[in-house]
Amino acid sequence: MTPAVISDDQRRARLGARHLLAAPAPTVREVADALVGLHASDPASVFLSARARLTEPSVQAVEDALYRDRTLVRLLCMRRTMFVVTAESAPVVDAAAARQIAAKERVGLLKYLADGVGWDAARLAEVERAVLAALAARGTATAVELGQDVPALLEQVVLSPGKPYEVRQNVSSRVLRVLAADGLLRRGRPRGTWISSQFRWEPGTPWPAMDVSRAQAELVRRWLARYGPGTEADLKWWTGWTLGAVRKALAEVGAEQVALAGGTGYVLPGDLDAPEPAPWVALLPALDPTAMGWQARDWYLAPDLRPALFDYSGNVGPTVWVDGAVVGGWAQRKDGEVVWRPLLDVGREATDAIDREAARLAEWTDGIRVLSRFPAPLEKELIR
Repeated sequence: MTPAVISDDQRRARLGARHLLAAPAPTVREVADALVGLHASDPASVFLSARARLTEPSVQAVEDALYRDRTLVRLLCMRRTMFVVTAESAPVVDAAAARQIAAKERVGLLKYLADGVGWDAARLAEVERAVLAALAARGTATAVELGQDVPALLEQVVLSPGKPYEVRQNVSSRVLRVLAADGLLRRGRPRGTWISSQFRWEPGTPWPAMDVSRAQAELVRRWLARYGPGTEADLKWWTGWTLGAVRKALAEVGAEQVALAGGTGYVLPGDLDAPEPAPWVALLPALDPTAMGWQARDWYLAPDLRPALFDYSGNVGPTVWVDGAVVGGWAQRKDGEVVWRPLLDVGREATDAIDREAARLAEWTDGIRVLSRFPAPLEKELIR
């Protein structure tokens, strides 16, 4: 049987509908579910990604979901990247990706500690028990406070000794990171505003165990439901898995082949929906899940635009979208103004809509200036 064809126009229409950009949702949980997870390497991106997809966006709604209702949780998972996922999907993501990452993190930590401060596994276990006891006593604590209770956290490793860029680093950040990866700690409300990464730590509980193959199949099913069609290469890149694991998961969910402009893609069985969403524009933040959702991006991002919008490590900066395609970039200046630059001709109507959205975004930030942790070249130019 000849595979069905899904055109680039259809893919862009599906993106707008399924990623809630053409029709926003009422809750943050629905936003996270629609994207499988929100990129959280830059804390501000979580809030800005949600804002772009909520009917009534507010910082409070995101904070409540993260810190009061616990409907969203942070996990170090796909591609060793921090994501915010729904509490319902966390066991799946944990088993499918986070467990393997946590195991690698612990191996790396033991080498780091052995080389840097002479700790072995027994010493690390002793310190970890002390940290968990101190946190249980406090209920919530910063890394500094835990260092006061457990002085071993303040032992230092010298990085790049003898080099001009030699630095000393407390072992606390690495130890706490691994405890969090193992589910024994969780990041609570940060100090400062919603753009802060100075998180308080709280006791955590590991997620229920789940069969890895079953979890990986479920994660691929969710990705295809939100991002499909996609290629094997897209899934391999997004998950960070081997090609064999991707193919096994695709087979498990009965994924069907479709013909794309860029080659063979996959969708869930019978998922050939071709929506016709209303026209839309969006200003998406750095590392937004939509911009980072696929390895092959030509169908929504012209190749000659990439040098302006990505840093040298492949991190996307703030992007401007019209009807499923990236058309420019934006930034916020010191006075709070949100400015943008078109990289494609989008016409007067779309330009006016983008100007209005930029003004709304500037008002929404309410005096908080957002600078990307990994700024792209165009963003740097716009804030000068």
